[in-house]
Amino acid sequence: MGMSQSYGAADEPESIATLYRAIELGCTFFDTAEVYGPFTNEELLGRSLEGRRDQVLLATKFGFRFEGGKAAGMELDSRPEHIRLAVDGSLRRLRTGYIDLLYQHRVDPAVPIEEVAGAVGELIADGKVRFFGLSEAGVNTIRRAHAVFPVSVVQSEYSLWERNLERDVLPVLRELGIGLVAFSPLGRGFLTGNAKRAEEYPPDDFRRGDPRYQGENYDANVQAAQTVREIAASQHATPAQIALAWLLQRGEDIVPIPGTKRRTYLQENIAAAAFKLEPAQIAALDEALAPEKIAGPRYNAARMAQIDR
Repeated sequence: MGMSQSYGAADEPESIATLYRAIELGCTFFDTAEVYGPFTNEELLGRSLEGRRDQVLLATKFGFRFEGGKAAGMELDSRPEHIRLAVDGSLRRLRTGYIDLLYQHRVDPAVPIEEVAGAVGELIADGKVRFFGLSEAGVNTIRRAHAVFPVSVVQSEYSLWERNLERDVLPVLRELGIGLVAFSPLGRGFLTGNAKRAEEYPPDDFRRGDPRYQGENYDANVQAAQTVREIAASQHATPAQIALAWLLQRGEDIVPIPGTKRRTYLQENIAAAAFKLEPAQIAALDEALAPEKIAGPRYNAARMAQIDR
């Protein structure tokens, strides 16, 4: 997403070089969505991966409504007929004959999840899609969808500073054999140790409106993240690598997708797999960044209203 929106100006040559370097380093799971841009992120991947399609797994998402080539606010649309149109558009932009993993981007309360699962199941039978996923879905939705067509993975925000899945969602995923794809594993950059106050970001940067980057929330969260920085220094690692190492040790069924648009950070993130945290370090991180110590919601009110929990 960050290659096309939300985190500063796009740099297509560096983005493409980053994608190529990712493949060279063995990182082959690429996550996009029609709404990123909108559409331009899928187009970027389509151009970049010509001749390399068989080396990667492509995941994309449907579920928002568009008007005149632009997203219609945050309006949702998961009607089966819209899903089929969305997939045809994604296939065209991605320049591929199939999508490896297709997510519903957000649960649409106006469309029964059984209809969504059935529509994706038909696309899988047609060979246009290989696997079915959900994003930010709650326990009831996951169970109902899985009963109609197997859900392979659920994508949700999960990191040291966002632990809302642990009580209800993660146990159900493990009960049903569903993987977790963890987005924003670095807290939208906060856990890298380089976060600035919201007002220091440009008006078009997502973090300017992030409640956790604002005012007293920012101050409290910098303090909570101090332990990440201290452990990183003791390990000769970066804070980002420690945050990713923590997540990688939560279970083999959890796959983090740290977003980056530069080769430098890509290589730093991939190197996190080499770090193994000791039980005492994990306990210290869990204590320092316990949910009650993180200040502010992870989204504004409008975005939080679209989380199915």
